[in-house]
Amino acid sequence: MVESSKVQKILYGGDYNPEQWPEDIWEEDMRLFKEAHIDIVTLNVFSWAQLQPSEDTYDFSKLDKIMELVQKNGLKVCMATSTAAHPAWMARKYPDILRTEKNGVKRKFGSRHNSCPNSPTYRKYASKLVEKLAERYKDYDNIVCWHISNEFGGECYCENCEKRFRSWVKDKYKTIEEVNRAWNMTFWGHTLYDFEDIVTPDLRSEEFEWDGIRTNFQGISLDYARFNSDSLLECFLLEKEILKKYTPDIPVTTNLMGMYKPLDYQKWAEHMDFVSWDNYPTYNAKPYEPAISHDLMRGCKNGKPFALMEQTPGVTNWHLYCSLKRPGVMRLYSYQAMAHGADTVMFFQMRRSIGACEKYHSAVIDHVGTSDTRVFREVSALGKELETIGSSILGARSKAEIAIVFDWDNWRAIDWSAGPSRLLNYCDQIKKYYYALWRNHYPVDIISVKDDLSKYKLVIAPMLYMCKKGYDQTIRSFVENGGTFVTTTFSGYVDDNDLVVTGGYPGKLKDILGIWVEELDALPPEEANSFIYKGTEYPAQVLCDVLHLRSANELAKYEKDFYAGAPVITVNAFGAGKAYYCATQSNDDFYKEFLSDICSECGVQPLLKCDEDLEVTERSNSNGDFLFVLNHSQEKKEFVLPYDACNLVTGDEYFKGKEIKISGKDAMILIKK
Repeated sequence: MVESSKVQKILYGGDYNPEQWPEDIWEEDMRLFKEAHIDIVTLNVFSWAQLQPSEDTYDFSKLDKIMELVQKNGLKVCMATSTAAHPAWMARKYPDILRTEKNGVKRKFGSRHNSCPNSPTYRKYASKLVEKLAERYKDYDNIVCWHISNEFGGECYCENCEKRFRSWVKDKYKTIEEVNRAWNMTFWGHTLYDFEDIVTPDLRSEEFEWDGIRTNFQGISLDYARFNSDSLLECFLLEKEILKKYTPDIPVTTNLMGMYKPLDYQKWAEHMDFVSWDNYPTYNAKPYEPAISHDLMRGCKNGKPFALMEQTPGVTNWHLYCSLKRPGVMRLYSYQAMAHGADTVMFFQMRRSIGACEKYHSAVIDHVGTSDTRVFREVSALGKELETIGSSILGARSKAEIAIVFDWDNWRAIDWSAGPSRLLNYCDQIKKYYYALWRNHYPVDIISVKDDLSKYKLVIAPMLYMCKKGYDQTIRSFVENGGTFVTTTFSGYVDDNDLVVTGGYPGKLKDILGIWVEELDALPPEEANSFIYKGTEYPAQVLCDVLHLRSANELAKYEKDFYAGAPVITVNAFGAGKAYYCATQSNDDFYKEFLSDICSECGVQPLLKCDEDLEVTERSNSNGDFLFVLNHSQEKKEFVLPYDACNLVTGDEYFKGKEIKISGKDAMILIKK
């Protein structure tokens, strides 16, 4: 994460907004932070209105006082740039900075993330502010990182964006003829004659079907999503360039949001010094759901440790139900983040707001204003544990022999496809395959289509609908050289522009998989087919491929309908490796059995053989190998170690073969001896 001599332990703290409070509260905050073992605060996230009260006036007096106070009290700072919410005077004087919604309505001042990323005015004033911040605070040695904006997101369809989109398209395709080909514009007579004919794909131009998600011209929609992500990335890079001019050695980040479709985080991470992200699982989230998000965020930066920039110590205000985190759960989630690669544990927020929408969002210091709360006691106890852990796991990386491929363009293309089923859900399918491995304690990397496959024994690419240019060759080389590849129904259909690869499904993957898919049957939710795998019957749901074997062997076949007896699970020997194909969607029990068999065949072993309620991961650095064991159940569980180990927090020693008990909602870090 933050590779700096300024960092000697897992950083612990979070978002602090003292500008929302009178100054006589600040000293009490400092005292409470010490009591809670807090060592870092994120400052200045939404302060633009105070820092620049008018076009020609800047006022840093309050921020100066805050910086002096936190430095005096030994706190490190994650310094934000305040550019996530522009001041009211700017919207009044320069309305071009305001975003336009998909329905063509220009927004007014309010909320946040309301700035058009392609507004020259916004970029001008954001740059000026960041320059002044960097110049003013560059010599503070307690600033460990810069935090640009906050949770970049949203879309704009204004005239600024339309003009910039035309330029973006021209840079990409060079000629209008190539645009027409890429977007298949002969369909419905949509041929473009000039780049000026290109308009934003909003509700005034691009018709949306069903629930307002699926589009008619996916090529346009995909490129606009790429353009929008790139536009916001340009804003990030504009600020980063200024910050690096003044503080070249201070790392720069921004907080990501897990599976967030509008922004291609794999592309963004290439430009971030380290990945940071905000983790807010819902009250009914399954334990593996935060885990896969952590792994996705870690994978965006090639497995490097990341920063947990935000989580709530208690309740989350924007969920449907502001349910309490039960005793021990905040600690458990914090250790889960560390187990998957986090080198920080940070909260939103440090002191609870008294007004607006976040007044019901939990904080380290609640409205009562004292340390006499359950949440504060839990925060303080965890802070003490992190001090005990010290620097031992900093920089430790996860080791996995299994990878799951995740691609933002593929996600968008599936979601926006006008068929074959509204039940298709790319992220859900990724989670199902991940869960099958998670519950059996296999470590997994979530990777992009750009990542090297050679270090893995098993690569899984569920619903690889968009097989990008050259990726079939990447898969081919991996399998030919002894790797095992697994993919599923609705794979290999289209290219980067969502144009069908002709010659039969699954496109350029046909020979690797040794099959040809002739037809695709989309089943309504009340219907299902079935198949028998290793003597057990499993459901075949949502999609059922009707396929033919070319060189593959059948492992299971459909039991019903006119295609009863047709293959549904296949395997193909290809070069020195194998390629598996699952021609339908099934239930969790099937995926667990199916992937366990494949892992055994590949020679991949679980970290531990233990109860499914236990989550097990491993991180390693020059200090050793660290095994994380987390109990997500309420009941005490047992497990047996295959080696001697020591508890990093308590110092307790455990011996090979000895049964170890772990209480409900507890977590352990064990270092191999």
